[in-house]
Amino acid sequence: MANCDNKARRAKRHMRIRKKISGTAERPRFCVSVTANNIYCQFIDDVAGKTLAATSTLDATFKAENGKPNMAGAALLGKMAAEKAKSANITEVVFDRSGFQYHGRVKAIAEAARENGLKF
Repeated sequence: MANCDNKARRAKRHMRIRKKISGTAERPRFCVSVTANNIYCQFIDDVAGKTLAATSTLDATFKAENGKPNMAGAALLGKMAAEKAKSANITEVVFDRSGFQYHGRVKAIAEAARENGLKF
């Protein structure tokens, strides 16, 4: 594993996590993906293979609030994700960090979503 690059190591961690985590219609998978320029959040029903709700830093509502893809923006995105989940009648989720470490922006999204009513 020492010769692998960071993307390959993250992909390996993600596959290890996905073996254990799966979303259903009652309890969808809350998938968070962080890139250098943007952050994406999705609520996925893996049984049906459908995305139930999604939000990202590219949304017009996020840009209207002058959000940036930093820690404060991640907290705002977590709040927006929880609101979209409520509008789609989602209260409980399975958190999928997509192989990213649970700190920084990923943690800020999760904590903001919990504060706004999502149950992990």
